[in-house]
Amino acid sequence: MLELQDISFGVEQDGASKDILRDISLTIHERFVAITGPNGGGKSTLAKVIAGILTPTRGRILLDGEDITGLDVTQRARRGVSFAFQQPVRFKGLTVKDLITLAAGKALNVSQACGYLSEVGLCAKDYIDREVDASLSGGELKRIEIAMIMARSTKLSVFDEPEAGIDLWSFSNLIQVFEHLHEKINGSILIISHQERILNIADRIIVLADGRVIQDGARKDVLPGLLGGAPTVCSALTEKVR
Repeated sequence: MLELQDISFGVEQDGASKDILRDISLTIHERFVAITGPNGGGKSTLAKVIAGILTPTRGRILLDGEDITGLDVTQRARRGVSFAFQQPVRFKGLTVKDLITLAAGKALNVSQACGYLSEVGLCAKDYIDREVDASLSGGELKRIEIAMIMARSTKLSVFDEPEAGIDLWSFSNLIQVFEHLHEKINGSILIISHQERILNIADRIIVLADGRVIQDGARKDVLPGLLGGAPTVCSALTEKVR
């Protein structure tokens, strides 16, 4: 279970302090949680604060009761936090099997590594020995990254706008992968997204705008308002969920 207690994050801009996140308190224990809201509302910053890439200006972060506020991204990864970037990293010289084995933290045979690739809809024999380089598309890289996260089987998996930079066909396949991941993973999935199809498979939706949580609830309670233009939500959003 993840607990955010009065989390704030600020930066210096033009000689003045600017708050990106403002006193955010959340407890996340559901299997699939989506965070949405307008661009510039603080969503990606919050994801990076949770992952340990950024350190909050104020507040505490607890994972299963342990205070992890002062831990960096590597230390949090060891505690069970996985983070997937908007643009997955390419590793020239490493094969897909190498990465999945590293993620699992133990020796895997080809059959085991191929099993993770099959889980994300990739033909294992076509990918297992390929280098993770420019020859792979954005959609392929994102599915490989998800396979790595499944191999890690962590307490919390954070995805920052996984739909960014991929074509419609790849996105449709990505949705199927997340639906499968929802069933398979032994932990919580936290996704930053604007996409209705991703929001529609979440157990809970959190709306973030101007660095604050402006709505938080079960999908059935929050999503109709986002799509239908409820004033309490849409007055704070600069773009409609599509």
